[in-house]
Amino acid sequence: MLLKLTLNSLYARFLTVCMTVFAISLSLMLYMSVEKLRTSAYTSFTDTISQTDLIVGSRASSVQLLLYSVFRIGNATNNITWESYLDIIDRDEVDWAVPISLGDSHKGFRVMGTNKEFFNRYKFRGGQPIEIEKGFLFEDLYDVVLGSGVAEKLGYDISTPLIVSHGLESFTKHDDQPFRVSGILQKTGTPVDNTVIVSLAAIEAIHVDWSTGAKIPGQQTPIEEIRQMDLTPKNITAALVGVKSKLSIFYLQRWINDYPEEALTAILPGAALQELWRVVGVVENLLLGISVVVIFTTLIGMTAIIFSSLNERRREMAIWRAMGATPRTIIGLLMLEAFFISMLSVIISTVLLFFSLAILQPWIDNNYGILVSVEMLSIKDMYVFIMFIIAAMVVSLLPAARAYWFSINDGMTIKI
Repeated sequence: MLLKLTLNSLYARFLTVCMTVFAISLSLMLYMSVEKLRTSAYTSFTDTISQTDLIVGSRASSVQLLLYSVFRIGNATNNITWESYLDIIDRDEVDWAVPISLGDSHKGFRVMGTNKEFFNRYKFRGGQPIEIEKGFLFEDLYDVVLGSGVAEKLGYDISTPLIVSHGLESFTKHDDQPFRVSGILQKTGTPVDNTVIVSLAAIEAIHVDWSTGAKIPGQQTPIEEIRQMDLTPKNITAALVGVKSKLSIFYLQRWINDYPEEALTAILPGAALQELWRVVGVVENLLLGISVVVIFTTLIGMTAIIFSSLNERRREMAIWRAMGATPRTIIGLLMLEAFFISMLSVIISTVLLFFSLAILQPWIDNNYGILVSVEMLSIKDMYVFIMFIIAAMVVSLLPAARAYWFSINDGMTIKI
């Protein structure tokens, strides 16, 4: 009887109940959206580079090495000699290695010198490879491959000519050796999107007439002659390394860190990413705080709506009391109403969230590099929703107690 009475009461206030459910659903959808963005941002950040066992660079902190080698932020304190790089890849533990050379730029975008193995070995988002969208990888000495962000922001296409600048903020350009775009990569949502990629030989070629960071006055070697030179690099900035067995990672890392020929550092990308996230994770904590506030505000709003509706239902409550309704009946009625309203709000908010994510996911990925997963609710989400429904029933006790204590005369004398 109480269940039937509750459903009839909700139906009698259909419009008010619908507005209440809609308002709570939007609040819950906001909570779930914030949580999805928070967890997806963390996952996308930690999946910037995967399946790389070690990153090797000159002696520096793990975060600094990670920043300039993966995120193209900052500069290396020193370079690695090519001989040291060869010693590392000659180790029995090493399965593959990819050299990286940084230092130059193009219109604010970092230029990275590497080899074709980079496109096969660099993985992101749990193992996804880099794929080319247009053109081909560098075949000629002066071919360049652009990340999708560079091509989009600068409006470049296949065969577009470009000039590399010396350094990051230098007005000196390598305009005597122009490049052309040979390929454009698909969007990855990683720093690769904002990188101009050339071969290691090209990095050596544009610095043939340079010494100690400056161009030698009056010297300009013809391009035809440069093409005939031995363009094996003398130094590189860092190297991505994969090992044959995961059991040998720490042994190889210790050997590199104790390398006698020069001061080197080998870091575990996953551990360095976790350390870096602790530094920049204040945003995650902020989003977590917003989630808590949203849930708390939703419960307060729901309580306020129930209190507000009581003024319109004072005659109804008075009639129930006059007919002998017990405190258990009044309290049970309002708790059941809170249960149905909160349960319906949870269902609608979930449907709205997944419908919105299905539409907005590509846009968020393309513009912010965050892959928001569209999947079933997690155990944590289910736990939060169950706690929300229980909390909604608990907070309904206060208006339920007030409703019972409305006097019969007060209810019967309300002017309509």
